[in-house]
Amino acid sequence: MTDQRKEVVQRGLWFEEYEVGTAYLHRPGRTMTETDNVLFTTLTMNTQALHLDAAWSAEQPGFGGERLMNSMHTLSTLVGLSVAQLTQGTIVANLGFSEVTFPKPVLHGDTLYAETVCTDKRESKSRPGEGIVTLEHIGRNQHGDVVARAVRKTLVRKRPADQVGEGTA
Repeated sequence: MTDQRKEVVQRGLWFEEYEVGTAYLHRPGRTMTETDNVLFTTLTMNTQALHLDAAWSAEQPGFGGERLMNSMHTLSTLVGLSVAQLTQGTIVANLGFSEVTFPKPVLHGDTLYAETVCTDKRESKSRPGEGIVTLEHIGRNQHGDVVARAVRKTLVRKRPADQVGEGTA
């Protein structure tokens, strides 16, 4: 008897699998640390004292004297949390971001949870085998407060003919 092993490779969604209006919840969340903040901020040459200088930040009004997480780190993590579920191996390109907002600050020790709503999709007019999917990424802290939101257009591959009938892995 031959031992046949079934293998499942984790991937994102093919164009056909996205459903407009569906909310995809991405778990686990990611607790944001001081190390994350300092590393990302210095790697990107962002010298903003709100991210790096605890003494200076302690004297500033508005955020309880705490340093803020770099908002570009928050945005990157928000999108990154969606990759395994939505775009791993199926995305062709990011086409652009719009409506990026940060309604509440993210502080060291906050946990970021992400969800994504598919708001639109259409077949590409110029690239057969691909489609354009519009995603609204929403980041919430551990209290459920919205801390980040971004709309992103992506170019996504359609399901290859040799994988028709295979379910989401």
